[in-house]
Amino acid sequence: MTAPLLACEGLAAERGSRTLFTEIGVSLAPGEVVRLTGPNGSGKSTLLRILAGLLPPSAGEVRRNGKLSYLGHANGFDAQRSLGAEFRFWGADLAALGRFGLSALVDLPMRSLSQGQQRRAALARLAASGAGIWLLDEPGAGLDDANLSNLDRVIADHAEAGGAALIATHRETRFAESKILDLGARA
Repeated sequence: MTAPLLACEGLAAERGSRTLFTEIGVSLAPGEVVRLTGPNGSGKSTLLRILAGLLPPSAGEVRRNGKLSYLGHANGFDAQRSLGAEFRFWGADLAALGRFGLSALVDLPMRSLSQGQQRRAALARLAASGAGIWLLDEPGAGLDDANLSNLDRVIADHAEAGGAALIATHRETRFAESKILDLGARA
């Protein structure tokens, strides 16, 4: 049996005096996609940040086996740099921009790109990261239907290549067969 790329057990998180969740356990095996669902405020973003190592849990343990990339709500770009300069800064292969229809925009400053173009650039950077584990917080925000379909294909290709993804989303995806971790069902 192959070891999971990411696993956690007994995770809990608090914000102030409010408990967001307790006793969360999830495992991501190579080739697996897990949808993280729940109402606003249920702790989806907090859970992803804990799994990424950006926040400590109140309780529990996280184990990572391999390189991890996290994409939160912010795209994380310097507005003054060009798209190409941003990719060079992050050490990302410019070829990844083609998968998201952005190759012709490499010389434009990030501030001149639309929100959807910036999100696609962040997803291209993620795809070029070489990470086996993807943690995605509402990755389709700002994308039109065609780019949402492309995002689903990119995630499917990542999983088929042996990667894994945990995706916080309110939308239906093509991953109906994936596991669902519903934080709303725990409230």
